[in-house]
Amino acid sequence: GQTGTGILIEYDSGYISPDDPRNKQFINELNNLESGKLSILEPLFVYVVLQKYGILNKNGRIYPEAILRAQDEAYQQLIKERRALGELDHPESSVISGARVSHNIVQTWWEGNTLMGKMEILMSIGFIKMGVISTEGDRVAHLLRHRVTIGVSSRGVGSLVEANDGSQIVQDDFEIICWDVVTAPSTPGSWIFRNKEDTKPFVEGVVYKKTTLNENLDKFLL
Repeated sequence: GQTGTGILIEYDSGYISPDDPRNKQFINELNNLESGKLSILEPLFVYVVLQKYGILNKNGRIYPEAILRAQDEAYQQLIKERRALGELDHPESSVISGARVSHNIVQTWWEGNTLMGKMEILMSIGFIKMGVISTEGDRVAHLLRHRVTIGVSSRGVGSLVEANDGSQIVQDDFEIICWDVVTAPSTPGSWIFRNKEDTKPFVEGVVYKKTTLNENLDKFLL
């Protein structure tokens, strides 16, 4: 039922790697669940590759440096207010569901053209004390405990303009909603499906709308 500018989902934006040396403490502390040594008072953090600018992604889109940096700056207010939340898996919505929240981003910084992040996994008391999975944050922690590399996927709203080479350039009306955790491989675009039809839920449709200003202005509608 949404109209106008649509949701832009990049399922291959980044990843959380359990083999990253910075994440070893997280894995080791999760292993303390078995011995009952993990304290509810100690938040657990992982370090995340969030997104990159100036690179053609699997969806054929390019995020210009100025736009992605501006959105990162705006996102700092959410981080300050501890509202930089995200979900496990992508919903077909621009609203972050409290029932599906799995993590909170507490810090971002740039390493070259890569936006990095420090993410707190929001686990339940039941998971910390007994290993019982009851929340999406518990599920994320469970995957990492088993050394599964999981994806990080941006969700935002905005419009695109098609360049001469066919790539689609994200425009300055883009607004980041969040970064979600997805069960994607760490290599961009390396999803594997048994049947071609199975890819459809992961590919947004493009609706071309001619305008008096620019006939190549695309509005993405899911």
